[in-house]
Amino acid sequence: MSEATRILVLNAGSSSVKYQLIDMVDGARLAVGLVERIGERTGRLAHTPHGGERRERTEPVPDHAAALRAMAEELAADGIGLDSPELAAIGHRVVHGGKRFTAPTVVTDEVLTEIRRLVPVAPLHNPANITGIEVARALRPDLPQVAVFDTAFHTTVPEYAARYAIDTAVADEHRVRRYGFHGTSHQYVSRATARLLGRDPAELNVIVLHLGNGASASAVAGGVCVETSMGLTPLEGLVMGTRSGDLDPGVVFHLHRVGGLSIDEIDDLLNRRSGLLGLCGENDMREVLRRTEEGDPAARLAFDAYVHRLRKYVGGYYAVLGRVDAIAFTAGVGENAAPVRAAACAGLAELGIAVDPELNSIRSGEPRVISPEYSRVTVAVVPTDEELEIAQQAYALVHQG
Repeated sequence: MSEATRILVLNAGSSSVKYQLIDMVDGARLAVGLVERIGERTGRLAHTPHGGERRERTEPVPDHAAALRAMAEELAADGIGLDSPELAAIGHRVVHGGKRFTAPTVVTDEVLTEIRRLVPVAPLHNPANITGIEVARALRPDLPQVAVFDTAFHTTVPEYAARYAIDTAVADEHRVRRYGFHGTSHQYVSRATARLLGRDPAELNVIVLHLGNGASASAVAGGVCVETSMGLTPLEGLVMGTRSGDLDPGVVFHLHRVGGLSIDEIDDLLNRRSGLLGLCGENDMREVLRRTEEGDPAARLAFDAYVHRLRKYVGGYYAVLGRVDAIAFTAGVGENAAPVRAAACAGLAELGIAVDPELNSIRSGEPRVISPEYSRVTVAVVPTDEELEIAQQAYALVHQG
């Protein structure tokens, strides 16, 4: 029997399951799929096998168990089903691992109990992640289920940077501290940047800018995260598609006491109706850029606010690291929005940061340098691959020893 070299990566959300089956011999995606609208009247599954045509099916998907059964049927139809002896493990994205989970972890009953204890600090994500793990365990109880945590890469942030300056007893009782998110992306991109430059990650200081609808920054010193922009929740930090990012905490009190908004209404405002959407009514950066080019003042304000916050973080993380070798742009906006990259680096020549307009304008799915040769700091576009990172971590764990 051949060695088990395949990892199934699951990313279970509240109403969707994304999946990829990856062969760790060469990193090939044997299948990529998405089951969405779970629990609604009509669900939808889209499945694309390696080298094959995309298949879609529309049918009721009442729960996550039904979603994973539908996924399993599609994989079996391609001859790569869940019963394959070549499947080494199932890797699960888990958003919050708290302080305890600092590395990929084989799921046991005790591990699941601890992930449940973290639900109050990740109420939108951890319950769905738990459901995905439980259903996968039921389908393949003999197979290692590996949890890979979004927060794990950021557990190396020094205590003085992870702590908020509030009463420590209160903070400890309620687990209030900086956790950070998008960790698998920041870890993957920081290493991929080192590969692009032909450098050892241990000798490289990198600022990673993960810019999607959710956005975060990290300062990585010698392969180790020392600072990150998201905090207790994914709300803190950069201006995002619908999230405000950094905000005076007094705004919450003001909106409650003076504005009469409930806590739930404020939560909804800051997480779902702020950021680019709150400033100009549009959370898609492509539309913001289009309207900016047409002279729309609201879109211009949103773009300028977005870029201003980015520059503040770049400058701040430069100070934290002391020396910056590279800045890496990644995720949907970071990889595709050349005007954002140019504006974020504009005016930073004194810090050795510059962008070459011609290189920046090239569209490519490959990692690439966009700074001029004379630039002291390399500016790069490095596509992220969180699924591959999860697969690599899960495979390494089950093959230890």
